[in-house]
Amino acid sequence: MKNVAILGATGSIGTQTLDVIKNDRKNFKLLAATANNNHAKIIDIIKDFNPKIVVLMDDISAKKVKKYCIENNKDVEVLTGFKGLSTAVTLKEVDIVVTSVVGMVGLIPTINAIRAGKNIALANKETLVVAGDIVINESIKYGSKILPVDSEHGAIFQCINGNNKSDISKILLTASGGPFRGKNKQELREIAPNDALKHPKWHMGNKISIDSSTLMNKGLEVIEAHWLFNIPYEDIDVVIHPQSIIHSMVEYCDGTVISQMATTDMRLPIQYALNYPNRGKRIIDKLDFYKLEKLTFEKPDMETFGCLRLAYEVGKKGGNLPTILNASNEIAVELFLQNKIKFLQIQEIIEDSLDQFEYFKEVDIDMILNTDIRVRNYINRKYNI
Repeated sequence: MKNVAILGATGSIGTQTLDVIKNDRKNFKLLAATANNNHAKIIDIIKDFNPKIVVLMDDISAKKVKKYCIENNKDVEVLTGFKGLSTAVTLKEVDIVVTSVVGMVGLIPTINAIRAGKNIALANKETLVVAGDIVINESIKYGSKILPVDSEHGAIFQCINGNNKSDISKILLTASGGPFRGKNKQELREIAPNDALKHPKWHMGNKISIDSSTLMNKGLEVIEAHWLFNIPYEDIDVVIHPQSIIHSMVEYCDGTVISQMATTDMRLPIQYALNYPNRGKRIIDKLDFYKLEKLTFEKPDMETFGCLRLAYEVGKKGGNLPTILNASNEIAVELFLQNKIKFLQIQEIIEDSLDQFEYFKEVDIDMILNTDIRVRNYINRKYNI
């Protein structure tokens, strides 16, 4: 039996993790669940899973959950804020922490969990993007395994298992191309948020859906892959694969390419991470090869979708630049979703922010957090938010 804590239990990855746990209650127990302010979903989680601890970032929402627990005689501890997050992920009984929150909020709780010796099922891209060197070194120091939950990284993880890492010549990250594959910049000028949210293959949260439409999501995954698998950026390629059947590939020194294939269902990489090093029983639809019409591959258009190019450039330089990239992208996406900027301005804001701040090669957690705040304040001032 593995005891699980979920950071971001009410989001897309969090709810699918709950589904994995529900389908295998003999092997998994939900011990802690956190959310921002969705008290109604947290109450549903309490009804179904009876965790030991729940955490909400919003005091008003927490009070509503406490009221429910008292009235229904539920022995669940309700905590709030970042202190509550830290308590949830460092519980002695917790075996694995699923970090599925979106944004920088996941960084400190993830590091705290690592320092408590917990294994991490990582779905929070920002953790490795802004602090990859620190996170990987801490995981080695404290004996914590970082198990990728992203479909692409989970695929690479499986393709590498059983092989010598020294034999790897290239990693190939597949991407669907998002909803605007094949469009040029002129066609993207008047794109509305609702259009950008319509991903052709995956059902995801708003932020990651917009990142997919700009290909920033793939850029962040490139940086993640560099840290997860210790592969140089020059040996990480992005391949557009619209069918999303091959979730990523690894090329070896002898020319062999190993791929991981499955239907598009995030429960599979979640299940694999939770069960590692074993595999669980099938909870996704089988892949029917007789119904597959074709598998196609294309080069990404880094001229039109410059966010992917920026991620490569920033990843290679490292230091504080990934933090600037991530913070400016997060707030630009938020502005776009609020109809305050145009679609193409997302990239423009990122480029402006990268030019605005001084580059530092050596960083620590305090500098990362401070840089994140400074970038957000700069963009807020510039756009009068």
